[in-house]
Amino acid sequence: MTTVAPRPAGRTTGPSRPALLTFLGGVGTVTGSKFLVESDHARVLVDCGLFQGVAELRRRNWRGLPCDAADIETVVITHAHLDHCGYLPRLVRHGFRGRVVTTEYTARLMEIVLRDSAKLQTETARHANEHGWSKHRPAKPLYDDSDVDRTLKLVDAVPPRATTDIATGTSLSLRPAGHILGSSWARLTLEDGRTLAVSGDLGRPGHPLLLPPEPFSGADVLLMESTYGNRRHEGKSGRAHFADVLSRTLARGGTVVIPAFALDRTEILLHELAGLRREGGLPAAVPVYVDSPMALAALDVYRDAIAARAPELRPEVTHAGTAVLSPDPFRAVRSIEESVELSRSGGPAVIVSASGMATGGRVLHHLRRLLPDPRNAVVVVGFAAQGTRARDLVDGAKVLKMFGEYVPVRALVADVPHFSAHADAAQIIDWLHGAPAPHVTYLVHGEPEAAAALRDRIDRSLGWTAAVPRSGERILVR
Repeated sequence: MTTVAPRPAGRTTGPSRPALLTFLGGVGTVTGSKFLVESDHARVLVDCGLFQGVAELRRRNWRGLPCDAADIETVVITHAHLDHCGYLPRLVRHGFRGRVVTTEYTARLMEIVLRDSAKLQTETARHANEHGWSKHRPAKPLYDDSDVDRTLKLVDAVPPRATTDIATGTSLSLRPAGHILGSSWARLTLEDGRTLAVSGDLGRPGHPLLLPPEPFSGADVLLMESTYGNRRHEGKSGRAHFADVLSRTLARGGTVVIPAFALDRTEILLHELAGLRREGGLPAAVPVYVDSPMALAALDVYRDAIAARAPELRPEVTHAGTAVLSPDPFRAVRSIEESVELSRSGGPAVIVSASGMATGGRVLHHLRRLLPDPRNAVVVVGFAAQGTRARDLVDGAKVLKMFGEYVPVRALVADVPHFSAHADAAQIIDWLHGAPAPHVTYLVHGEPEAAAALRDRIDRSLGWTAAVPRSGERILVR
């Protein structure tokens, strides 16, 4: 692997030199994705995510980038999850004034995500100052709603598959990735003619709402996500396990709480619960609550996409209409007062609430109430990063710390990765199979064991050169 010094700003004469790629995030972790591409005439950042999880990672959100934010010409966003777009308002606060290029539905979902993040940042800082628990005096948010306002003015939504000039000598094509609504994998053509592909988060072929990812068509260099690089998703057994946990918990009068990401995971769950309702696996008298304003706002975007027959949706979904996301009786919990009232109710019931990794949000209040009772169940339905409460639960924690106290874990904890929107290792290999081999494939957006496992599998299965980069490493795009 070649490492080189930072490229100086300014134009050069003569033939274009190879672009310089710097791994600023999403390396050794599943969060904070940021990949800086510098050519002789342009700086482009692909994804601009927040670090999440353990404190050491979260502190990295406060560090500046190794270049001036004002010198970045364009930011490309592959999809609207916080770990891929959540640093944008911070970048704008530091002086970025270029274009933010993405798809239409990513732009709509990104506004929801960034406003929610700014609200959380502001509330956390205010709470820290009122109660004196922060080391900083005063505690400040990473960004606020005014930063989000300035960010959204920079967003330029482009059509999928179209070739778009995004910087001097650099063009972009966004191809459907099948991960969440609007998600894409990116293919950049640089000024020297070389190409760089970035997978973003790759969806799985069996996504119940979205069509499979558009196949990889080759590039000189590929950045490939490796979230589930050492895992294989369950098939029908995953759905059966989920249904069994619900049935047994509800039969004993318990409540099932599902920490779920507000984007896509909630929609997938509502689709599954609607199916169980129709099939008789979810009793008609048991209510399903969605307690997350952000999830409800995202649900409206999905419903709009279904009504508009968005081409990335499965035909059977657009044919069936929005009923596929409505497991009636379905109850939207919007206000804090409604959430508090729900927290006082008993079972049987199903509660879907954010955040998906139980790092914050309303789900914490439900967990604090429900975990001590063995009649209840917690179902973890997506990837849980190291350092998160969801990961602690999956790993068998007997107590969970929240709100300054330890809560005993007596409820059943079920890990059901069947509902993950990420491709597993075999599905990634299938996506790559048949494409021309890149000069190098870099495994990013994965924890170390997963990235290393996928590197070895790509080598064995495809015979491609694959590597796991280090955080902050710089390489030439050849």
